[in-house]
Amino acid sequence: MTTTDVSTMSEKDLKNTINDYRTKITQNERTLKGVFRDLKLHRTNIDELKEKRDKLNAQVKELATKAREEKKLRDIANEKISEIKGTRDEIRSEKDKVTGSITELKTKRDEYNKQSRGSVESLSKAYAAELDKFLNADIPLKHEIDIFEKLSDLGERIGAASQADELHSKIVETYRSSESIYKADGTVGKDVKGLAEESQKHHLSMLASYKKIDGLRKEADLYHAQIKETYDVVSPIREKIDPLKTKISELRDELSIYLDKLNEIQLEHDEKKLDEKHIVAKEKFEKTGRMSLEDLRLLMEKGDLKL
Repeated sequence: MTTTDVSTMSEKDLKNTINDYRTKITQNERTLKGVFRDLKLHRTNIDELKEKRDKLNAQVKELATKAREEKKLRDIANEKISEIKGTRDEIRSEKDKVTGSITELKTKRDEYNKQSRGSVESLSKAYAAELDKFLNADIPLKHEIDIFEKLSDLGERIGAASQADELHSKIVETYRSSESIYKADGTVGKDVKGLAEESQKHHLSMLASYKKIDGLRKEADLYHAQIKETYDVVSPIREKIDPLKTKISELRDELSIYLDKLNEIQLEHDEKKLDEKHIVAKEKFEKTGRMSLEDLRLLMEKGDLKL
């Protein structure tokens, strides 16, 4: 609060001080409006980011449901395969040999797939691109060494992918050659093959959904990070509000002191003018016996005349 003794201030000083306070209040109110305007802009940005993030999360939820359904259908197909295999007692021995062979091939194929981490086509394209850079690009020696090492690694992975493809062909060939084993049991072999293809179809669909989910989640996480960053920006802006409100309130309280004093002076002026008018009206009435309606009101208010 102000420590100035307003009782000693002139009317002119009071008016100047009041104008200064009003200017300060206006400036602080303008600043506060700017803060709210900035917050509104950030709020709009946050809402847009949330909408995009939530939309992506909704897609994730939908794809996750689809993936679970595909997994369920895959498991059902695999279960049926297991049930059918359980009925082939008469060809169990031959089936076990075929199954063992296929399992061994799958294991080796999976090992090669794990080593290759990609298809022959994609790895070959990557190898060709790196080889082109190695042979034609003007690059530093360190980069050449890195590319050479990458070419070596890609070469090994291509070899592994080729081995995996060969093993996969053998697996397919083994499946096909084993169909005759199931002829004794009618269409059992055909049913197993159909169910295996159905299982694979659902499995691939499930993997595709999970791959999309991973991409969508990363994008949603990016929006979430932007939301957090925006909140970090908004926080110091929001912290300006209360101090500004407090300052404005304090200025208004201080202003009211000067306004009250100015009103008091103006009332004294008005009272003085009224007294002067009363004296003039009284003298006029006493000398002439005449008076205006205003004079009559003044004389009655002062008790000089009564109805």
